Amino acid sequence: TIGKTFLGTSYVDKTLEVGETEQLVLNLRGLDCTTFVENVIAFGKLVKSETYAIDNFTNTLQTFRYRDGVLNGYPSRLHYFTDWIRNNAQKGLVKDITIELGGEIVSKPINFMGTHRKLYPFLASDENHEAILAVEAELAKKELCILPQQMIMEKEHLIQSGDIIALATSIKGLDVTHTGLAIEQDGRIHLLHASSAGEVTITKVPLIDYLKKIKSNTGIIVARPMF
Repeated sequence: TIGKTFLGTSYVDKTLEVGETEQLVLNLRGLDCTTFVENVIAFGKLVKSETYAIDNFTNTLQTFRYRDGVLNGYPSRLHYFTDWIRNNAQKGLVKDITIELGGEIVSKPINFMGTHRKLYPFLASDENHEAILAVEAELAKKELCILPQQMIMEKEHLIQSGDIIALATSIKGLDVTHTGLAIEQDGRIHLLHASSAGEVTITKVPLIDYLKKIKSNTGIIVARPMF
């Protein structure tokens, strides 16, 4: 319900890459896929706890966005979405249910940022680059669980509206290329997301059919908010 209030909001790429130092960015007028999810679930947590002050919102957003909820420079942001899910699961805010849906463990190095330094302005700093390489080294020790695309139809009935859907990819070094929220329409699961096509929208076709059009997609990772 909260996510639908953002329908039509403009898609803006790299909404957090502003300024010369890392800061908590609040932008509800332009969203990328990750900030859409972060803002929606931050508002959701406030609604559940019935605490509506702006400080509660900013603190909640920071908790979701940064490792262990601490803003300590660019490397403290949870850049890789599987890392975002894992860290927020440790905080008790979400639960990765991919394995429960029948997900499969895959082995894949996650190092896109470190190997594509020029794509990220903040990585011009050697200190930031070294810190990201250290994050990637830790990610290499973690398991990656993905529900393969061909298995989603069988498990679709177990996905709930409001679940966080991350799109896994075959692109070298990347875990996830896109994310959004599951939303049920006419008995099928669709994706409510900030689309790079231009705005926050709901896929016209069910999630399964939407994924089939993405050449690099290998499946999904599903996380359920726990508040």
